[in-house]
Amino acid sequence: MRKLTALILAIICMNACNTISSIIHDDEVVARVGQEKLYLSQVEQYIPEFVSAEDSLKLVRQYINSWATEILYQQVAQEQLSEAEMDVTAELEDYRKSLLKFRYEQRYIGERLDTLVTMEQKEEYYNTHQELFQLDRPILRVRFLDIAKNSPSKEKIVKLMSSKEYEDNVQAAELALSAALKYFDSTDRWTDAIVLAREFGTDYSDMLAAMRGNIIKIEPEDRSDVLIAYVAEIRKNGVAPMEYVEDHICDYILSARKQELLTSLEQDLLDDALDHKTFVIY
Repeated sequence: MRKLTALILAIICMNACNTISSIIHDDEVVARVGQEKLYLSQVEQYIPEFVSAEDSLKLVRQYINSWATEILYQQVAQEQLSEAEMDVTAELEDYRKSLLKFRYEQRYIGERLDTLVTMEQKEEYYNTHQELFQLDRPILRVRFLDIAKNSPSKEKIVKLMSSKEYEDNVQAAELALSAALKYFDSTDRWTDAIVLAREFGTDYSDMLAAMRGNIIKIEPEDRSDVLIAYVAEIRKNGVAPMEYVEDHICDYILSARKQELLTSLEQDLLDDALDHKTFVIY
């Protein structure tokens, strides 16, 4: 009985045998729906290792109910549907054809797709498709600080992290290592306002409403810390910077290449069939 047997014994030892023993029958049958039987070995394969007896019992119940539901659906469908409604031959054939087509297309693309995208190609695509890269919400370059409200280092770190001098920024990071609950500098990359707002535990509109000058400061009333961000740069609308959408540009370019390959494949198949008279238009 392996894992499930051990589970059953463990549950019995834990005085929980009434639940599990009620579903265990002779010759390792766990459940039955009509003439269909579910065996212990089938359920046993569903139980992952290193889970508690309680969690294992829940998984057993879940698997048994899922198994029974599937069979009951089949039974009621066969009882209620007409012969025509139960005939899925055409649907299965369509699915088989679609699956074979998809698998061949994936193989064809995999063998021919050029995945190298140069910077020049990305820049050209960005410059000619800027309508695709309009900002939906602000993006920011920031330094973020989470520190105790009564920390003696708070004001110094804020001053240093707000400086335009590199040495001051380095000093802010060093001081924050020992004084802050959290600190990061993402002024070298753009951050979505939604992502930054999660650090403040609020939505991005409330976060931006708390911005005064280049500083966003939020002091949760029920907490002993204060959350502060120095905004080195913010873009609220317009075209997103290329570095922010570079990954999307690559996706667009590769998607276009895939579509070109598929279009070429379809035309080649038609042309070849016409040339060999296997495809004839009357």
